[in-house]
Amino acid sequence: MGLNITIIGTSDRQLEELLRGQDMRVKSLPVNDLLALAQQATPQPDVVVLDLRDSNALPPTLSTLRRQHPTTGVVIVAARLDPVLMLEAMRAGVTEWVANPVTSSDLVAALERVSATRSAGVQGQVFAFVGAKGGVGTTTLAVNVAASLVRLAAEPTLFIDLHMSYGDAAVFLGAEPRFSVVDAIENTHRLDEAFFDSLVVATKSRVQLLASADRTSHGADLGRVGTLLHFAGAHYRYTFLDVPRSEAAALDALESVSKILIVANQELATVRNAGRMATALRQRYGKDRIRVILTRYDKQAEISQEDVERVIGLPVKHVVPSDYRAALQALNKGRPLALDSGNRLCDAFSAIASDLSGVRQESVADAQKGGSIFGRITGRR
Repeated sequence: MGLNITIIGTSDRQLEELLRGQDMRVKSLPVNDLLALAQQATPQPDVVVLDLRDSNALPPTLSTLRRQHPTTGVVIVAARLDPVLMLEAMRAGVTEWVANPVTSSDLVAALERVSATRSAGVQGQVFAFVGAKGGVGTTTLAVNVAASLVRLAAEPTLFIDLHMSYGDAAVFLGAEPRFSVVDAIENTHRLDEAFFDSLVVATKSRVQLLASADRTSHGADLGRVGTLLHFAGAHYRYTFLDVPRSEAAALDALESVSKILIVANQELATVRNAGRMATALRQRYGKDRIRVILTRYDKQAEISQEDVERVIGLPVKHVVPSDYRAALQALNKGRPLALDSGNRLCDAFSAIASDLSGVRQESVADAQKGGSIFGRITGRR
């Protein structure tokens, strides 16, 4: 296979020799060096083999490695098939597990699967929209930015409504889903392309939707959200999340998210909530991943954009004008505003989509003049 392998935490020279016998370049490091390997500037092996046969816990720095280097494959070697530890590994984005007795065929098969996934993975971008308060238009914004991005980039785009019950994304997208995000979370052990395709529904905006459940959901393990997001990032170029601000477990599962967008308006209570939310999210995920968007923006409002920025401690990246009538009509029709053109809201949604993806807004206009959109889109990251 000719892979570069780094073994972490092993004291078993036989494991090294087994891999070298498969024409692999092997290096061994103590488990304490995993943090250094996880740093962003550190050159990566093709696969990390994490030997846990002398341990009962995952090293805490494993999630750092997966976040900083999502294309680095990881295979765990363990003394036995421990369901609790395996679930933790899945939440960290690790799906390959080899238990004693370790054979050459089992280990090589796991390495081949990781290597194939690493080569084929899309490693898409994931954008999380979180409202600072109810009623600020978070779902409206997220749905329309997703629809705008499909028009700009013509790439596979997924929308996940992370409200376990009674979320509104399906209404905004005019969809009637049979399954929900609860079905995905309860079956993370079954996630593959065929199963996931059976859960999502295509919408008229060409956004694929994994909807909220239309019934009360009790006991859904939100700790599995990280596994779901890792799968989505590997299979879709862009994934949009409508994140309930009241679900701490959902907010704690955003390690793989590219950008977290706090949605606020110019009301005092909302701005105060946004400030507290921004502080918590900055501490957890770093300020570079956090952005602020103001909806229903009013230049004459008593609370100015500068006031909002001062309270939140971050610049306002985009402002979205107020057009309640147009937004209500779109909601009642189940057709995103972003599918139209010539209004201020549509222009704002398109600008946000362009900024998030790096795809120029002019690409659509250029494509409409002639030729394939795939040949004319520029600036894609």
